[in-house]
Amino acid sequence: MFADRAKIYIRSGKGGDGHVSFRREKYVPDGGPDGGDGGDGGSVYFVVDEGMNTLADYRHVRKYKAEDGEPGGKRNCKGKSGDDIYLKVPKGTVIKELNSGKVIVDMSGDIKEFKILKGGRGGNGNQHYATSTMQAPKYAQPGQPARELDLYLELKVIADVGLIGFPNVGKSTLISSCTNAKPEIANYHFTTLSPHLGVVDLDGASFVMADIPGIIEGASEGVGLGFDFLRHIERTKVFIHVVDASGSEGRDPLDDIEKIHAELEKYNPDLLKRPIVIAANKIDIINNEPSDIDDDGNFIYPEEHYNVQRIKDKYEPLGFKVFPISSYTKAGVKELLYYVSDVLNSLDKTPVVFEQEFDPEMHMPVSDEPYTVSFDHSANEFVVEGPRIEKMLGYTNLDSEKGFAFFQNFLKDNGILDELEALGIKEGDTVRIYGFSFEYFK
Repeated sequence: MFADRAKIYIRSGKGGDGHVSFRREKYVPDGGPDGGDGGDGGSVYFVVDEGMNTLADYRHVRKYKAEDGEPGGKRNCKGKSGDDIYLKVPKGTVIKELNSGKVIVDMSGDIKEFKILKGGRGGNGNQHYATSTMQAPKYAQPGQPARELDLYLELKVIADVGLIGFPNVGKSTLISSCTNAKPEIANYHFTTLSPHLGVVDLDGASFVMADIPGIIEGASEGVGLGFDFLRHIERTKVFIHVVDASGSEGRDPLDDIEKIHAELEKYNPDLLKRPIVIAANKIDIINNEPSDIDDDGNFIYPEEHYNVQRIKDKYEPLGFKVFPISSYTKAGVKELLYYVSDVLNSLDKTPVVFEQEFDPEMHMPVSDEPYTVSFDHSANEFVVEGPRIEKMLGYTNLDSEKGFAFFQNFLKDNGILDELEALGIKEGDTVRIYGFSFEYFK
């Protein structure tokens, strides 16, 4: 089976702990602190690999961890930072948070690389904590903990045009006849078990076409291949609905069209708002010979002889352009493709990219660890510190707008702002949180 989804676990690296040590040199009896800082933990990145077209690699290995930072050492030696890890995915992979199903990032469009988890920051060595009143601090800062996420990876192919329709209506033959795609073709249902992409080249104008495996009645509820391939039509801007106008499968083509449209609407009603062109296929095997003569001497033709006209009569008044074609002999195919190209040229060229719904930077694990809020009279500053605050700083990039917004919400949601106000803080007063100072404003 085509591997277009996977569940994986990722973890960033833990920051190395700061070191506690003191200078021990000859003739220096009271050496000061010289504990080095811990190294930063490695981060986790996703990158697009243009050579990949499935998520098969993630079916076998499901856990990925960046390297932890090394602890600091004596003589101000900083620990080595942990190596980052880069996870390669095909273009078009949508990465979601597993439990909520919300989109973290869509690896398509301009997004070629994305840092999904930041490594923990290395802790400060005891050299940072020497003061005039404490010249031999025996405390060093621990490294920030690792972060982890359970992810759901989902590949949604990127194509301008999608071929939809029941199995065995000639979609694979059509895409192989007008593109460089070479799908397996045979006269049985579900020959196509994975989407095939091909490029249609029309006198310099080109577009990408996808052969979406057969959708059947009930697909939106998971029947048949169901959800396995419905996801691949979500980026498509134009649909070519291929229908067997010959009735060779014993089905009424009008009924087929209605059923496929019903499945699209159940899956995502917005899909039916996109342009749909109907390709009435297999006209090369329609029986055009009369089967009888009526009492008035008129020829009586079999029903399939009238199918193309029946499709036109019903759907062209509704705005669906109908093209009689034979994907086998290529009759009518060129006219169909030029029409589709014109439709594409009239549409917005912006690719369909799924917006972010879940930002890992804004979702820090809930902690019940303590913190303190006090006033430092000597520095005339309000001071907030404690393990919970250290972890928040380790997770958050305060230089970014989103990071600072998260920082502000953290202070509010944890009651820290209320405690500052209880201590008498006023606008313009300084608040110090470890090495970060800012002016307080409501």
